[in-house]
Amino acid sequence: MSNIPEDLKYVKSHEWVKIEGDVATIGITDFAQSELGDVVYVDLPEVGRVLQAGDIFGSVESVKTVSDVYAPVAGTVVEVNAALGAQSELINSDPYGAGFMLKLKVADASAADSLLDAAAYAAEIS
Repeated sequence: MSNIPEDLKYVKSHEWVKIEGDVATIGITDFAQSELGDVVYVDLPEVGRVLQAGDIFGSVESVKTVSDVYAPVAGTVVEVNAALGAQSELINSDPYGAGFMLKLKVADASAADSLLDAAAYAAEIS
């Protein structure tokens, strides 16, 4: 069974988001990283890039495949996880912590209200 933290919101494309104030931290779910297998490379956007909800913001390359990663909410990139350049395996070992992908200054913090909660995401992947 995948690890699905209750305090996060999810989208069907297997990204998670945690909004604190006007900053959204985004990554891929434990389920997604387990389906991908060993992550070998992560492509992330430039700081300052403006994303709309649903935009592709990067990709995750594993030994099996390359998957696009989508923004669950709209906002401006304020930080990318530079550690993933040298340690892309953090996505496998700690997808909800050290393996986060980026942080956005969100356009509308309430946008996450319409995303899936942990129970709804669990139902999606079961």
